[in-house]
Amino acid sequence: MKKQYLILFCLSCMLMANAQNQPSQKGTFKFYEPGYYQNSILKGIEKFETAQEPLKQAGTFKLDPAGLNIPTDKSAFKSIRHLPPVSQGNTNTCWSYSATSMLESEIFRLTRQEVKLSEMFTVYCEYIERAEQYISTRGKINIGEGSEMNAVIKVMKKYGALPYSSFSGLLPGQEFQSHEKMFNEVRAFLDGLKARNAWDEASAVSTVKSIMHHYMGVPPATVTIQGKEYSPREYLTGILRINPDDYIDVLSYMQQPYWKQVSFDVPDNWWGDDSYYNIPLDDYMKILKKSLKAGITVSIAGDVSEAGFLAREANAAVVPAFDIPSSAIDENARQFRFSNGTTTDDHGLHVVGYLEKDGVTWYLVKDSGAGSRTGGIEKNINFGYYFFHEDYVKLKMMTFLVNKEVMKDLLPKFN
Repeated sequence: MKKQYLILFCLSCMLMANAQNQPSQKGTFKFYEPGYYQNSILKGIEKFETAQEPLKQAGTFKLDPAGLNIPTDKSAFKSIRHLPPVSQGNTNTCWSYSATSMLESEIFRLTRQEVKLSEMFTVYCEYIERAEQYISTRGKINIGEGSEMNAVIKVMKKYGALPYSSFSGLLPGQEFQSHEKMFNEVRAFLDGLKARNAWDEASAVSTVKSIMHHYMGVPPATVTIQGKEYSPREYLTGILRINPDDYIDVLSYMQQPYWKQVSFDVPDNWWGDDSYYNIPLDDYMKILKKSLKAGITVSIAGDVSEAGFLAREANAAVVPAFDIPSSAIDENARQFRFSNGTTTDDHGLHVVGYLEKDGVTWYLVKDSGAGSRTGGIEKNINFGYYFFHEDYVKLKMMTFLVNKEVMKDLLPKFN
């Protein structure tokens, strides 16, 4: 027995000595390029599955622009001072971009300052407003990214404004705005409050802000101009020097009385604003043209889903004769399309110029959406702009936001 223990002891000593003579080893982190699994197996599976389910693409019925006498270059238009077009990215915030752009032009016209404002500060504040009203109405308001152009005026009156340089709403390294995930989180959170009957406003607003901070960053409490700090409201009144009360929304539809301030009955008017100045269509078109000829731009909203909306084909919007002849476009045709849902207020834009060509007025329209950017800035000389035929505006553009000075002759008719 002792002999066996002695043998085991000797073997152990030999193993230990051998281990001590082995070179030391260590592990390390390795970063591998995609290998056979990714490059061959997964791609092969994807190729097979794609072949089994061919892409089905539905065609979009559009007017053939061949032979149409459409402007081809924005330089032909009499243009009013405005800042270059800015993309709204993957957001439904055209209402903020269009009205903000109009106010930038107004700031230059009135104060000779060229200032790029933050569209996203307005969007941030509008989410707060929406959350507060969602709580106060016990979840009865429409929750969406969309709003109306006069929401920018509403927000400015309460919260003020910020320059783009102080709050872009973009995270470091982010090129385009993208609010899909943020909006889905906000909506899910508010829906959850409604399901639980949990109506604590302070807590709800705090959480909505927290969600926005994650995706947009935190807007500053102050902005420094020439060594002096200003709150957003002080910046609006002391630096920008524009009065939000000077801007009104003009509407033209038959379902409510003309020469009255009325509500615009669309989901994006989620707070039920009833301050729209409803005027006959002929006056509507005259005021639009009068404003531009006076050097005052307008932000405008309406429908951009028609066969004559030739975004990719010509950066233009016209009314095809097969839809309705020009001579038949009147308030009835306009109301008919709004009532049956073929006209909506799905996009807001900024009208920055006009061209009178062959007896027809065309409008130069600055855009924040993707459609006007077809081909990229290198290939599209009209990148970020549309040319709207006056018939398209007359039939499909429902409202515009403008300085009330161009309405001064008509305002006494309202009572």
